[in-house]
Amino acid sequence: MIAHEFAYAKPTTLSEALDLLAHDDAKALSGGMSLIPMMKLRLAIPATLVDLSGLTELTKIEQNGTIQIGALTTHFEIESSKLIHQHCPLLAETAAQIGDVQIRNMGTIGGAVAHNDPAADYPAALIALNAEVRLQSKAGMRLMPYSSFIVDALTTALDPGEIVTHIIVPSDSPGTGTCYKKVPQAASGYAVVGIAVRITKEGVASIGITGLASKAFRATKAEAALLSGSTVAEAAALVTEGVDASADIHCSADYRKHLARVHAARAITAALKSRDRKGAGFLT
Repeated sequence: MIAHEFAYAKPTTLSEALDLLAHDDAKALSGGMSLIPMMKLRLAIPATLVDLSGLTELTKIEQNGTIQIGALTTHFEIESSKLIHQHCPLLAETAAQIGDVQIRNMGTIGGAVAHNDPAADYPAALIALNAEVRLQSKAGMRLMPYSSFIVDALTTALDPGEIVTHIIVPSDSPGTGTCYKKVPQAASGYAVVGIAVRITKEGVASIGITGLASKAFRATKAEAALLSGSTVAEAAALVTEGVDASADIHCSADYRKHLARVHAARAITAALKSRDRKGAGFLT
């Protein structure tokens, strides 16, 4: 399959890129793992492709209270970053499970966040981490919670001409336990379901779910159950309560719910063990 004819631009500054993207017929190219296949299928037909790979200012991982990750940071760079391993291990663990080695070497966190595939891995972790997204256009910069940024499958709050420049996640406090578990699709590695769990030494849990519904979400009932002293099994049983689960060629809605409950129990158990290895007490 061959993409529709298009013009190509590779800016070297963010300002130049935003000027190019201010035109309605222009589209940003980050890692290209999603956009290029869509162009070949004629599902995306941009008149101008704006290659962002020359914007080195968006390739940095920095810590200043929070961890700020440039949108052009690849999955492999997140997976292998010592800073992220030390201060936000959930994100490193999640990145390590994305696709295959070629995808992790080329795909970027900004591209994945902007594409917002309902079966992507990052959404579960970013929901559990209460992440924020920094957006930029010619009109200015804005910062918004990741949970508000994702609207529905393949739909985000990005305005025309706007791009993701940074993803901001918290630095874990001492004694925080984390885990990401998923059931991968055999061919693509996308998540049939993916469960990200983060539990503090005080027993406060945040659980992000991807793949189960049309967009990632917080399993707040399961979180509350853990905090109130419910067993792991009791809490895991609540991650699908009230959820309109997706059904597709990979599995039915009911089976997808079953997988979510099973893997939620495994992820919660692993997060508790991770927390306890770091010297925290057991959850009562």
